[in-house]
Amino acid sequence: MTVTDQLDQQPEQVTGAQSLVRSLEQAGVEVIFGIPGGAILPAYDPLFDSETIRHILVRHEQGAGHAAQGYAMVTGRVGVCMATSGPGATNLVTALADAHMDSVPIVAITGQVPSGSIGTDAFQEADIRGITMPITKHSYLVTDPDEIPRTIAEAFHIALTGRPGPVLVDISKDALQNPTTFSWPSELALPGYRPTTRPHGKQVREAARLIAEAKRPVLYVGGGVVKANASAELAMLAELTQIPVITTLMARGAFPDSHELHLGMPGMHGPVAAVAGLQKSDLLISLGARFDDRVTGQLSSFAPGAKVIHADIDPAEISKNRVADVPIVGDCREVISDLIVMLRKQEEEDGLAGDYTAWREQ
Repeated sequence: MTVTDQLDQQPEQVTGAQSLVRSLEQAGVEVIFGIPGGAILPAYDPLFDSETIRHILVRHEQGAGHAAQGYAMVTGRVGVCMATSGPGATNLVTALADAHMDSVPIVAITGQVPSGSIGTDAFQEADIRGITMPITKHSYLVTDPDEIPRTIAEAFHIALTGRPGPVLVDISKDALQNPTTFSWPSELALPGYRPTTRPHGKQVREAARLIAEAKRPVLYVGGGVVKANASAELAMLAELTQIPVITTLMARGAFPDSHELHLGMPGMHGPVAAVAGLQKSDLLISLGARFDDRVTGQLSSFAPGAKVIHADIDPAEISKNRVADVPIVGDCREVISDLIVMLRKQEEEDGLAGDYTAWREQ
């Protein structure tokens, strides 16, 4: 092998900033909302040279975060925002908290002071990783440019899978400036992160039995149905069972307002039919909802006579506010599909099917 061949086989040297932009391109990013500033500035030259990524300059970092949220909610893809260290990063906090509460997948990239200055209260230094820990799915501090591709790949995977949410990637200025080689990971090793998407068959079977036995059931539908793209499955379940449907604010659009089974929104902003339907029901079939206080009011007096089937992809939400009689951990699309199959099988084999005509008329 000649010296020229050996040189050709060596990985190309790039800066950490170039590696960051290439990583974002590999992750399929088309739009970034942000504002340049000192610590993140090294990323802007390669970003300007990118042929696939468009940067939208906002007036305030909080606006960048909310724009990334809007982009993610409309497209179903990960929204990306970018800010500099210190005040630039802290201005993203409100948007990150909002995305965390509403389960919106965004990746926030922030510049940080040089690694040697971290912890010295340097100019425009803030521990943004620590600040945002309670309001992100995960957060990273990157001080080694070699770690940038793997970190970006993991951040996008975590943001979009399981219960979606925001991920923060804080990168020191020297990591952006120092030389490295770019290599996009072929696989991810996240041993502690395994979201459950398939529901347990026993729990689905028990849920089907409760539905058949109920006299006044209600489908209490939350944003998880939208996140799971399960609108078609929800319509199939409602029309199969003829159970009234109530959609939370986050679930608006998951079920047509014009449908005869739709009672509207629950809680303090809901119509009488929806609120009374919840309060007088004997079974709440909660799909991707979290029993928010705007829905329940005082928990002790909310739907006092109802048993609860609670399906959610996030096990931490189940029985958090209202104890579930049948807990189901899984993606709402998978849960609803399995429930439809089980209800049909139950009716064919055992003749068990609910009749809710009087309840609908009430």
